[in-house]
Amino acid sequence: MAAPIAIHLEFGGGAELLFDGVKEHHVTLPSQSEPWDVKQLLVWIQRNLLRERPELFVQADSVRPGILVLINDADWELMLLVNTQSETRGPSAGVFTLPST
Repeated sequence: MAAPIAIHLEFGGGAELLFDGVKEHHVTLPSQSEPWDVKQLLVWIQRNLLRERPELFVQADSVRPGILVLINDADWELMLLVNTQSETRGPSAGVFTLPST
């Protein structure tokens, strides 16, 4: 069983407006039978933090095109982390920003 995991989420570049204007969230993901992966994290964010206009944040089972997602300061798509399980022992950080128009 995967232990609970503490993470720090930041939403910027306008994305924070979808989360009641709150830029930083310190959350603890609950324990579950399998280790957390990014897709599960996105579902959890949508169910627990996202307050309005989900179509501006998610599309299918990923973030909407144009949203930059950094995990521990690295682009998640370059690292191919979409299906990678979290094995972090310390705090993780995720940053989500909407594209500029």
